[in-house]
Amino acid sequence: MKILLLEDDFEYQISIKEYLQSLGYVVDAANDGVEACDKIAANRYHLLILDIKVPEISGFDVIKYAKSLNLQTPIMIMTSLTNIEDITTGYELGCNEYLKKPFNLAELKFRVNELMRKYYAKNDKNIIKVATKFDYDTALKQLKKDDTVINLSQKEINLIDFLLSKVGSFSTIDEIKYEIWDDKDIDDAGIRVHIRNIRYKTSDDFIVSHRGLGYKINV
Repeated sequence: MKILLLEDDFEYQISIKEYLQSLGYVVDAANDGVEACDKIAANRYHLLILDIKVPEISGFDVIKYAKSLNLQTPIMIMTSLTNIEDITTGYELGCNEYLKKPFNLAELKFRVNELMRKYYAKNDKNIIKVATKFDYDTALKQLKKDDTVINLSQKEINLIDFLLSKVGSFSTIDEIKYEIWDDKDIDDAGIRVHIRNIRYKTSDDFIVSHRGLGYKINV
């Protein structure tokens, strides 16, 4: 499972990153809020661990950005800000844990493992079989083939989710453009590139196309 760690203190960042890696997690580190937002936009994380007092934009703003993408990823705040106003702000913005610095690494381990267990316990009701050989978890937003996770961008996940919401029906490029890109900053060719990338990562029959009708997912 993959974690994003936002921490601007380099030594602190390295210590926590190496500890989480020793527990078996894959960890990306960001040094400031803008870098964290860029990584969130480009990657699929199972947990965000965010310091608040960081350069560029605060951890609170990073939470707002993540929520604007409609991500369901759990969020842990890890900060020296311990007054009730900051704690309240964190939870109101949508954090799931508020870990106060300094802390023991054993406490970090417990809280991370508990969040992972709570949010990612396997539930077969969430699994949809696609093109006979792929399993898509609608809760984790995770695609697998033979238990191997297929890395997808956030836009690719959004596209799969949209097509799944229209199972059995074709969706036109205009519908896809409006629902996923809000009809902005992308043309028809750009959408076809995203569909081609998904097929490249999966199979040609993962998304079915029909001239004049559009696209549908092969469920």
